[in-house]
Amino acid sequence: MTPTVVLSILIGYFLLLIAIMYFTSKGADNNSFFLGERKSPWYLVAFGMIGASLSGVTFVSVPGWVGNPASQFSYMQMVLGYTVGYLVVAYVLMPIYYKLQLTSIYSYLGSRFGFFSHKTGSILFLISRVIGASIRLLLVANVLQKFIFDAWGIPFELTVILSIALIWVYTNRGGIKTIIYTDTLQTTFMIAAVILTFYVVGTELDIFNNGIFKTISNSEYSKTFFFDNPNEKTFFWKFFLGGMFITIGMTGLDQDMMQKNLTCRSLKDAQKNMMSLSVVLIFVNLLFLGLGALLYMYTKQPGMDPTLSGDNLFPTIALSSKTGMAVGVLFLIGLIAAAYSSADSALTSLTTSVSHDILNIESKPKEKQKSFRQRIHIIMSFILVLVIILLKYTTSDDALNSIMFFAGFTYGPLIGLFFFGILTKRNLQDSFIPVICFLSIGITTLVSGLSKGGFLLEKDAPGFLGNYVIGHELIIINSLITFGLLYLGSVISKKENTPISV
Repeated sequence: MTPTVVLSILIGYFLLLIAIMYFTSKGADNNSFFLGERKSPWYLVAFGMIGASLSGVTFVSVPGWVGNPASQFSYMQMVLGYTVGYLVVAYVLMPIYYKLQLTSIYSYLGSRFGFFSHKTGSILFLISRVIGASIRLLLVANVLQKFIFDAWGIPFELTVILSIALIWVYTNRGGIKTIIYTDTLQTTFMIAAVILTFYVVGTELDIFNNGIFKTISNSEYSKTFFFDNPNEKTFFWKFFLGGMFITIGMTGLDQDMMQKNLTCRSLKDAQKNMMSLSVVLIFVNLLFLGLGALLYMYTKQPGMDPTLSGDNLFPTIALSSKTGMAVGVLFLIGLIAAAYSSADSALTSLTTSVSHDILNIESKPKEKQKSFRQRIHIIMSFILVLVIILLKYTTSDDALNSIMFFAGFTYGPLIGLFFFGILTKRNLQDSFIPVICFLSIGITTLVSGLSKGGFLLEKDAPGFLGNYVIGHELIIINSLITFGLLYLGSVISKKENTPISV
């Protein structure tokens, strides 16, 4: 597939998104930008959130994950944990958000603890979402660079600027109201790309005559549950509980994901959206993992490169001449859709959080609020560009692991802080809270760095826990440290515990 064809696909796709923006942003104001006027149909939000939940990282990284003998289908252990996490989000967190009629979910921390808590929560989100969105966009920018812009001698930095500029164009006016509809389109393209690739590769391997499930389950890639060694990262309970906490943090305490849910007409609709999403994601992730097994089998065919693996596996096969033009076209659209369905809402939620949580847009004169929000939107776009370029030259791990790793540090304090507020009636000095949250991150960093495989130790050297490897339970450790420090802070401050109605 030539760079010209790929660029034509990219331009056509964005023209379609701009057309959606045009029809959904008529008469748009800050209310529609931030909350979609609270009129979004729950089933539309649920379907669109599939793409936002998966993103370009799942689209590329999960199939590549399967080829590692130490992981295979182990990701499903985490997906099962996600399901329990969605229950907590739907029936513990969302009732609070709807009762308080929040625009930014971190306003809860302000009402529960005070000014510094509110700012701390929003800053932790900003750090988390900027890093997460940047990693996702880095993934798609790398693909665009390899298959389009390298051939024309265009530098990577310009590719990133172009990518963010395109997002800004179709989110600047309608915000979340536009994104609800673009996410629906993007999810459709993403799932269609995976199904078509599955069909084409499956046909080449003749698995439909032999039985799809039988072929995959009998392959060397299909081990799903790992109960044998608690020291390993893939141990079931590490993945399951880590997945549960990651969902609570990266969905329930994330302004990006919750902002879409807050556009639903009622709490009941938002809960239907969340629970239907949790069920659908089980089957969609199974589809991605199954595709990964097929792609690794496909690399062993004559004329294929048997060393293909990781994040390069799916793009290289989908865009090769062997799979045909249709697969290549849909893959590109699917990848771009997957990455941008996450990135566009991230840019909108970052703008929302900075506007409401950091700069108090409500205090500005009414006639100046829209232009104020638009300036913040531009500034956040520039920040994303800078962080993506920085990550390009400082990270080497696969995208999925990078996101989960960073989530353990930044979402852990959010979980500890929110649930200390929800589960207890204890109060503490508001100014203690930023210190506690960042102290927890520091302690967690030491715990991670001094465990086996940690960055503070030599390779393969035993850690302070011997051969125990800390994996996705890092977010649990961080949450518990934060909760414990908050409790200790409430004892030290001796502030009166008053009933809090939420």
